Amino acid sequence: MSATLNPVPFPQEPAKKPTLVPAPVDAPKKSAWLIWGTLLVLLVASVSAWRWYAEQKEAEALAAIPAIRTAKAHLAPLQQTVRINGVTTARNFVNITVAKLMSPEGNSPLTILRMAPSGTLVKKGQVVLEIDGQSRMDHIEEVDSFVVQAQGDVVKRQAEQALELENLMQSVRVAKSELDKVNLDSKLKELRTALDQELIQLSVEEANAKYTQLLKDVDFKKQSFASEMKILQFTTERHTRHRDRHKGDLKKFIVTASMDGLAVVQPIFRGGENDTIKIGDVVTPGQLVMKIVDPKSMQVEANINQTEVSQFRIGETADITIDAFPSLAFKGKLYSVGALAVMSGRQQSFIRTIPVRVAIEGFDPKLIPDLSAAAEILIGTSEEKAVLIPRGAIYEEAGKSFVFAKKGSDFVKREVKTGAMNDTLIAIESGISDGEEVALNYSQPLPQVASR
Repeated sequence: MSATLNPVPFPQEPAKKPTLVPAPVDAPKKSAWLIWGTLLVLLVASVSAWRWYAEQKEAEALAAIPAIRTAKAHLAPLQQTVRINGVTTARNFVNITVAKLMSPEGNSPLTILRMAPSGTLVKKGQVVLEIDGQSRMDHIEEVDSFVVQAQGDVVKRQAEQALELENLMQSVRVAKSELDKVNLDSKLKELRTALDQELIQLSVEEANAKYTQLLKDVDFKKQSFASEMKILQFTTERHTRHRDRHKGDLKKFIVTASMDGLAVVQPIFRGGENDTIKIGDVVTPGQLVMKIVDPKSMQVEANINQTEVSQFRIGETADITIDAFPSLAFKGKLYSVGALAVMSGRQQSFIRTIPVRVAIEGFDPKLIPDLSAAAEILIGTSEEKAVLIPRGAIYEEAGKSFVFAKKGSDFVKREVKTGAMNDTLIAIESGISDGEEVALNYSQPLPQVASR
């Protein structure tokens, strides 16, 4: 029997049939909606971008059109005024300057150590300026050592003079004793020979001359000692005064305000441009550093031509405006007219001006010194009322006067008949009624201007 048998196959699982998944029916519909949505977004974005671009163009066009300033005609008496331009200053103020020094080094430059900031309110007695005095204090110590040395020299020299004078007086006493001795010998000269008598007489004369000379030397020595002591005393006094002057100058390095007010630091020219004095700057003795002004005593300081001085009278009222703050308006009064004409450095030598001062009534924190201002000084008033408009609204053409009157949102060119005027206003006899608006900047292109 053969040992090889036919192999029995291993049982296997039956093969599974592939399952067919049907394709979604709405796939084409989703693609269509995606495309249409994208197109819609692009369309909305395009419309928004176009509208933004159009708005920007319109804004640029509006910005290019100049703003039209207008003024209303009003019925009032025409006041004859004169307009002067100047700057605001304070009537009550004190100058804060670097002290003029009394010491020999009085012209040396000084450094600002501390100062009140400009624009701050300070009280009377408050420190507003302090100069660095360290170098002066070091020098005072040096000079003080000279004073001590000079005083020591005086004491030392007094002792030396006393010793020298005592030695000289001892020589005088010796000479006096020798003179007394020879005088006694001379009383017995009759008992001596003629030669001895002659020698004794010579000894007396010699002793007398020596004693007399020593007495004179004592007088001369005393005078010399007195002169020497005077020189030493003068030296001591010189050093003492030098030290005391520095001490006095050191007290002036601290400056206090003598009144309540506003601190206004003075300008300087630094690095090719205008600036104000600051801490650390080097200043010179006598230099003006700041002013303490009373902000409630402001004025307008201006100059007028000497030919116009006859129009001004002290006490005339004025309307004051500040260029930096157009909304501020003050009343004022002319209180000072200069008696002599002065010359400005930027004008010809034959041109003279008269300084005038207009006191400002009222107070405002914004009103500070060195602001450009204008004052309308009233010099007369007409008896009858008239329609008044600013002179800047009048347009001259071919010998006629015109204005651009506002009508709705448009401006119409209208001929007017003018009358009396002052520096700022002009009376209209016909063509404009009370309450109508007129354009001021007629020289610029006006939109939608039509002729009447």
